[in-house]
Amino acid sequence: MMSSAMTDEQPYRVEITRRAQKDISKLTPKLKTKLRDILMNRIAVNPFDGKKLIGELDGFWSVRLTLKDRIVYSIDEEHRIVYILRARTHYDLS
Repeated sequence: MMSSAMTDEQPYRVEITRRAQKDISKLTPKLKTKLRDILMNRIAVNPFDGKKLIGELDGFWSVRLTLKDRIVYSIDEEHRIVYILRARTHYDLS
């Protein structure tokens, strides 16, 4: 029988940057609920499930929130922390 090491691990801690908090404050209540669900049930559980970004955003990951909005984040594997950088953008970190 195979061991389920992945499911036994603690989820990653999710830290939301000030810029992402500003993005979140502009979301509708429905999108805030969707965001919370994605953060807790997808990103915190397996942050590598997102899309690995390239180019200027190399080292960052993203998950779709809406057709035009993405959750952009970085992963600190050593400390098991995910930093949410943006939550209402299409790959713009400025």
